Amino acid sequence: MTSIPRPASSAILERDGRFLLVLRRNPPSADMYAFPGGRAEDGETPAETAVREFEEETGIPARNPRLFETYDLRSHAADGTLTSHFLLSVFQVDADEEATAEAADDAAAIGWYTLEEIRALPVPASVLECVERIAAARG
Repeated sequence: MTSIPRPASSAILERDGRFLLVLRRNPPSADMYAFPGGRAEDGETPAETAVREFEEETGIPARNPRLFETYDLRSHAADGTLTSHFLLSVFQVDADEEATAEAADDAAAIGWYTLEEIRALPVPASVLECVERIAAARG
């Protein structure tokens, strides 16, 4: 079966080796920790989606989105039926250091996590891959 992926974006904010993750309340990735993000609205660019969704879920205005990676994400039911298909654009963003994150919208909880902590959390493979690449680039 082929499907046309729906556009979605997420945003990575890092402070002092910690990454801001939200506990997702809704599918896809419900009950998993992930970068703040969600589906694009009509007419939005991927960068606009990332910034909007980031603020909706964290209360923090983000700026300067830089494309980091894209993923073709497909979820399947136990019988193999395709249940969702997204083209996810992942951006790194900046935000004011003093801005405090608060879980809102689709986020059930929110927190700052190190790479080691993220490895122990239920996260989508794409989240772990991004964090590991950023950590490796720092050396």
